[in-house]
Formats: sequence, C-alpha cells, structure tokens
Amino acid sequence: PEVVIELGAERFEATARVAEEPERTRLLDARVVKTLRALPERSRFMKGLFAWVGYSTAQVAYVRPPRKAGEAKFNFFGLWRLALEGIFNFSSAPLRVWGYVGLATASLAFFYARIIVGKTLVFGRDVPGYASLITIVLFLGGLQLLTLGIIGEYLSRVFAEVKGRPVYVIDRIYEGTLDADANNAS
Repeated sequence: PEVVIELGAERFEATARVAEEPERTRLLDARVVKTLRALPERSRFMKGLFAWVGYSTAQVAYVRPPRKAGEAKFNFFGLWRLALEGIFNFSSAPLRVWGYVGLATASLAFFYARIIVGKTLVFGRDVPGYASLITIVLFLGGLQLLTLGIIGEYLSRVFAEVKGRPVYVIDRIYEGTLDADANNAS
C-alpha cells in the first residue's frame, strides 16, 4: 500500500499544482500567517494555500524521532480524503475531464456510425435497428457528457470567484519613491 500511496501523492501534487514537501511541520513568517488569515475561504486545504500565497520557502532537514506511544491514525482513506480535498480546492481538472470524455465519446459514435453505414451498404443488415440505436445512444451520451464538461467549466470559474482569493498578494508597499522622483525631474 505504501507504493500506491507514494504514486498517488506524486500524481495528486502534479494535478493540484502544489509543492512537494517531505514533512508536514512548518515554521511560518508572520507575513505568511497574515496573508493566510486574510483569505476568506472556509474550505482550507492548507498544503495548497501555503504554495498559493507564493512566499519563498526553505527546507530544513531534521531527523524526526520515532513515535513514543501509539500508532498514526492517518490511514489510506484519510490520505484519500486529503487528496480529494486538494484536487477539488485547487483544480478544475475533474470537471474538465468530462468535457473531453464527452467529446471523445461523441466523436467515436460518429465514426462508428460511418462504419455501420458502410457495413450495411456492403454486407446488408445484421440485426434491424441495432446499429442505429447504439450509434444514437453513444452520440447523445457523448453530447450529454460534453455539456456537463461545459457546465463544469462555468462552475469552476464561479467557484474560483466565490472563494474570493485576491488576484495578487502584495508583500510590501514602498512609499515616497514616486514623489521624490517627480520632484527631482522638475
């Protein structure tokens, strides 16, 4: 199971666009804490938010002593929930995928219809109604999935706006430099 967890963690970090980190222990500067506290969202996936705020990071290697008592309660299903939280909070890929699946299904149904029509013209009918029924069902199913993908795109954009994250995080404001430069130019 550890191999599956490691592979899943790598894929999750690539999908959700968050930084890979060896441990979950952090030391945060007051500016980072202030920025994180200013975010209005309620569903906070902190691993992603630490990467999102964009401050420089450094890693300090340390040896973690073994656990003195008990065992970790964080199991595979806890990691699964954490991964889903990160994907849904930092990626619109799950919504976008269904648009692509629908487009592919509708396209395959269209090409399948051409093959069936060609076979019917050359060899005659095998089972009356089968080819047209399967083609129509596949095509309409593909269109429904494509429509869900389009709705998902709109929904992901609404979700991004509702979260209310600022477009930029301003670290410092330098005052007085513009006025001094304007006075020196005159």
